[in-house]
Amino acid sequence: MTKSKLDAIREAMEGGKPTMVDVAKLAGVSAMTVSRVMNGKGLVRESTRRKVAEAVAALNYTPNQEARNLAGSKPIRVGFLYSNPSAAYLSEFLVGLLTQSGLNNVQLFVEKCEAGTQEAEQTQRLIENGLDGIILPPPLCDSVSVLRCINDAGIPAVVVACGLPDAQVGAVSIDDYDAAYRMTRHLITLGHQRIGFILGHPNQTASARRLAGYRAAIAEKGADAGEELVVPGMFTYRSGLDAAETLLSLAERPTAIFASNDDMAAATVAVAHRLGLDVPGDLTVTGFDDTALATTIWPELTTVRQPIAGMAREAVQSLVRRVRALREGEDAAPEQITMDSELVRRQSDAAPRTRPPARLPQAAAKRSYAS
Repeated sequence: MTKSKLDAIREAMEGGKPTMVDVAKLAGVSAMTVSRVMNGKGLVRESTRRKVAEAVAALNYTPNQEARNLAGSKPIRVGFLYSNPSAAYLSEFLVGLLTQSGLNNVQLFVEKCEAGTQEAEQTQRLIENGLDGIILPPPLCDSVSVLRCINDAGIPAVVVACGLPDAQVGAVSIDDYDAAYRMTRHLITLGHQRIGFILGHPNQTASARRLAGYRAAIAEKGADAGEELVVPGMFTYRSGLDAAETLLSLAERPTAIFASNDDMAAATVAVAHRLGLDVPGDLTVTGFDDTALATTIWPELTTVRQPIAGMAREAVQSLVRRVRALREGEDAAPEQITMDSELVRRQSDAAPRTRPPARLPQAAAKRSYAS
């Protein structure tokens, strides 16, 4: 290092105490590298360590522990951008989000964003609140425009329940493929060979992962793989009504229906009851998520428990860890966290009847529930 460079930095300090940035300028490295050397973390070349040590000595720099403690306690401003058609899912998510935000000194900024319409503009408006990070639940966790906007702003993000998360952002998820595979195998083990499947929203990668798990179990066990057994849904109760009508209007109707979320499973139960079918005597119905809805209908739903509130809590903690590390100039690679799911059996599943199934009312025609 040259004397002129040292003098210039000392002059710029104007009698103040040297900072980590001053050390970095004198050593010709980044502030993050200085932090790694000072904290003994990460891989740093020996020649770089010497440069940093010389700069520290020349400037008589000592870390300000009080400032570091303050950085750790300073509130973290987190944006929550949501657009979820399932009120039950969103309610569970908010419980976890608010609980953990209170524990971690997080200031939460909530913004609703209609998926597919002005996503980037609404994301930018949220970012302008001076955020430290953003949490994205489905379906926005899969939005290319939203993620691009966040990346351009250079702030950390954590996506939740994304089927195939981008390695550039943090992620908290379950294995949707495995969960759907296990539920389908469970139904086949009960004796069902003709199993209907109601898809989730096509703009969510988790929907495709659940369908893939269903199809893998069907193929493995040699159950009926007819394409008519897979019908579209949108993760809404209303779309579940239409999907259930379609499946139960088939000449050879399924003996079980596996819906991609609890809202659509509850709608399926409602359609079955309207048609005079007993659940689970004439028709087994299962869901996915284990929201509060699963235990407020009759019969209570057999479903896949996705720890929604727990995933939201984990997302807050992951984001807080990353923001605090960045504040201290440390490496802060995005965390990819996979949580466990669980198959929860209740009253809506059973072995198929050995006696003839209940006859559908002859006058019953397929109804449309489109809004």
